[in-house]
Amino acid sequence: MILALAVAVKSLKIATVRARHNDLLMRSRISVWRTVFIASVKYAVIIALIGIPSLVLAQTRGTVQVDKDPKVDSLIGNYLVGGGKVGNGEPASASSNGYRIQIFSGSDRKEAYSVQSKFQNKFPDTHTYLSYRDPNFKVKVGDFRSRLEAEKMIEEMKPAFGGLFIIPEKINLPKLDTE
Repeated sequence: MILALAVAVKSLKIATVRARHNDLLMRSRISVWRTVFIASVKYAVIIALIGIPSLVLAQTRGTVQVDKDPKVDSLIGNYLVGGGKVGNGEPASASSNGYRIQIFSGSDRKEAYSVQSKFQNKFPDTHTYLSYRDPNFKVKVGDFRSRLEAEKMIEEMKPAFGGLFIIPEKINLPKLDTE
């Protein structure tokens, strides 16, 4: 009987230890889930605190007011349509592919200006263009859309000018009368 009692006490101790172990295990599982839940709630609250105000205070369509000098628009307009001025002092207009007649090419600037002036005196309605590309000055005239137009002009210019060449390049288109 003592032996049976000893076995019963030992079984009771084992059962008690197992019960405590199961209780601790259950508590630790609950503790882990509680920790995960609390962390999830913390992150949800942080996201809500950041997200909701950013949605409420997000930028909406607004207006932009640009304060600038009116000269800026005119400079941009000149740049977009060819910019600068042609030899006659008139503003340049829109450009296209075409032809010009080269009437002078040389390194003497004074001679280039005199040839340009001579041409402008004989043909005042035709634009002249003076350019410098080291070491030469070049004087080109006209804004011809076709080679045939340029050849007709050469026939008119031959008595006064020698060494005429037709050069394909960007030309200024004539201004359209919108009045």
